[in-house]
Amino acid sequence: MKIKKTKIRTKLLKAFTAVLFISFLLTAVIFNVAIRVSMYEGTQQVTEASGFIGRAGTISIILMGIMFVVAVVVTYFLSNSLTRPIEQLGAFALDIGQGKFTPNDFRFRETELEDLNMALNKSAKQLGEYDSQQKAFFQNASHELRTPLMSIKCYAEGISFGIMEPKAASETILQETDNLADLVTDLLCISKIDNITTAYTVAEADLAELIRASAMRQEAVAEKKQIRFTFDFEEAPILYDCVGELLSRAIDNLISNAIRYAASEIILSCHRRPEHIEICIADDGAGIEPDAIAHVFERFYKGKDGNHGIGLSIVKSIVEQRGGHVTAGNRDEGGAVFKISLPV
Repeated sequence: MKIKKTKIRTKLLKAFTAVLFISFLLTAVIFNVAIRVSMYEGTQQVTEASGFIGRAGTISIILMGIMFVVAVVVTYFLSNSLTRPIEQLGAFALDIGQGKFTPNDFRFRETELEDLNMALNKSAKQLGEYDSQQKAFFQNASHELRTPLMSIKCYAEGISFGIMEPKAASETILQETDNLADLVTDLLCISKIDNITTAYTVAEADLAELIRASAMRQEAVAEKKQIRFTFDFEEAPILYDCVGELLSRAIDNLISNAIRYAASEIILSCHRRPEHIEICIADDGAGIEPDAIAHVFERFYKGKDGNHGIGLSIVKSIVEQRGGHVTAGNRDEGGAVFKISLPV
């Protein structure tokens, strides 16, 4: 059922206009009586005029009483029509504050109240989704943290009881500790990105230099695996307003992922298109399995030889935070390619 909406100010205006109209009508009656009285003064009809004045006064008092009663009744029902929905919305807001995020089914005729109700429902829906995501995130995170911790514990106990060779076991412990440190860093990054109260500083950055700096930070790891970087940038700087720290983290994760799967080369490119800026990180490895392409950006999804299943989800969150999008696919000549599109 479609509800015809009216504005609260319109309702109040109509009520006050009615009261003023009655007041002006009463004033006109009294003014008319006064004129008639003045016409009778000094004549023989003073007695009749006096009687008329008395009756007019009585009628005026009765009209004022009626107007007062009507005003009280109108005010009562008007106040109820305003306060009842406000009380309903107040109770709903209190439920949201207590963690009850189920949207309500209220409908209001007043435009302002219906807009407020829709805003509260939208907030409840978003908070409910955020709450569910956080619960799922902590469940998955606790599982991912438990795996390296159990491995470290097992090898440490093996050394303690003398059933494992100390050097080999310590190397495994160090490796798992590094994995654990990387995982904790990723989890902290996700927490910072998803925090709805976090404020970021946006500044202009040269995207080509930002990508080159990310590659240089991982050059040692790439050289160890005999992988070279090839850069494809425009001659002019590509300046873009962004959160440099976060965008650098997204590029770092994509380059790190490419190093894991590349055979000998990683191609890094950045170009300005008519409606967006495109950043590509491509490798010459085996590529992404077709069934995995649709899931690579999901949190805690691990592809073949994957690490924690968090790095690419961080990329997606950072890029979408700037209103862009990221895609994954395979190159015709072989290898995987990740494309970031940033709005201009």
